[in-house]
Amino acid sequence: MAGLFSFLDRENSVAGPNFNRWLVPPAALSIHLAIGQAYAFSVFNLPLTKLIGISQAAPDDWKLTTIGWIFSIAIVFLGLSAAFLGAWLERVGPRKAMFLSAVFFSGGFIVASLGVTLHQIWLVYLGYGVLGGTGLGIGYISPVKTLMNWFPDRPGMATGMAIMGFGGGAMVGAPLAVALMNHFKTASSAGVAETFLTMGIIYFLFMMFGVFNVRVIPDGWKPKGYQPPQVAQKLVTTANVSADNAIKTPQFWLLWAVLFLNVTAGIGVLGQASAMIQEMFQGKVTEAAAGGFVGLLSIFNMGGRFVWSSLSDVFGRKTTYLIYFTLGAILYSLIPSIGRMGSVGFFVAGYAIILSMYGGGFATIPAYLRDLFGTQQVGAIHGRLLTAWSAAGVAGPVLVNYIREYEISQGVAKAEAYSVTMYLMAALLVLGFIANLSVKAVDAKWHIKAAK
Repeated sequence: MAGLFSFLDRENSVAGPNFNRWLVPPAALSIHLAIGQAYAFSVFNLPLTKLIGISQAAPDDWKLTTIGWIFSIAIVFLGLSAAFLGAWLERVGPRKAMFLSAVFFSGGFIVASLGVTLHQIWLVYLGYGVLGGTGLGIGYISPVKTLMNWFPDRPGMATGMAIMGFGGGAMVGAPLAVALMNHFKTASSAGVAETFLTMGIIYFLFMMFGVFNVRVIPDGWKPKGYQPPQVAQKLVTTANVSADNAIKTPQFWLLWAVLFLNVTAGIGVLGQASAMIQEMFQGKVTEAAAGGFVGLLSIFNMGGRFVWSSLSDVFGRKTTYLIYFTLGAILYSLIPSIGRMGSVGFFVAGYAIILSMYGGGFATIPAYLRDLFGTQQVGAIHGRLLTAWSAAGVAGPVLVNYIREYEISQGVAKAEAYSVTMYLMAALLVLGFIANLSVKAVDAKWHIKAAK
């Protein structure tokens, strides 16, 4: 056991002289593909409401509103764990952090399985929500700094490769969960408890690939032919800022607002995508076609994380976010008119672009932080910034769902009930544009002073 824990230490994960840096992205990807299963949790919602009735909900079964809190708790603990454990991660390195992420995330499934078996919702909240959410947060930030250290010449592309996996995790997690529930389902069981237990084991083993293969750079290493900039460029520093000082700067809170507004504008709509396209194009879009639309959005969400973050290495982070907010605000403003025109094709294309930028926003932010605050504690700073995601994970769905309900209660047709929401999302992106435009270089008074 002692040998296992020493294997996890940072000093035992330093790369050898001939190590190929391109082996690190797959290690990071294995973690993000696993924890990205969170985006597919909705496949459990209806089965969890029929644990007793099996074929239909029984009086003592959990309500959908009760089930909905599982995902929300997980996202809240994602942000909290990333914020509070980011500094610890900086000290212990990515291997130990990835291992802890696997223990919490997989253990969360196992505790949730027990909660389903005993029909105790608090155990499911504790398992998937608290423990699983903690694993999400640690796993999300664990490879970010390591990747940027291995790819100082292309930090946006590097983080995009890993964070792309989080966006694509649902493409693995959803069919896996459905197949397992169908396999385990019997006349007396919905198959959910068995599926949770099995997925906990599968994901733990899958995440071990990342644990065993991740490496940190040796002292003095740099890519062949790469010359680090000796003088700070505009918005790209050669200095470093500590995590404790970073949160005292206006730049941190401007980027917090940038991430919060970009995520709020996308996450609420993402959760209502299937219902929205069916209600805006009644009679034109079937339930199956709406499912295909959701799948397409997942692909663009995933692809955007790599494409946009890679482009940010060329355009710069600030310019890339200006594109997100400008183009996003225009597209959101046009959606109601596109709906009235009855153009399903333009509607799908518009939302595909919007969701690509939603994903791109997640993948570009670590490199933006690196540019402004340096690499020394960027993992801890990134962890604290992810509290913006936790806040947006609550604000986005609430805005979309409650505004839609209010509009319908006032007699507005379902096809028109999303118009106010779309204009509000456009307004949020305009605020994001202003916040991003206000970002300037960090004052030198916050820099960590070099030892003399």
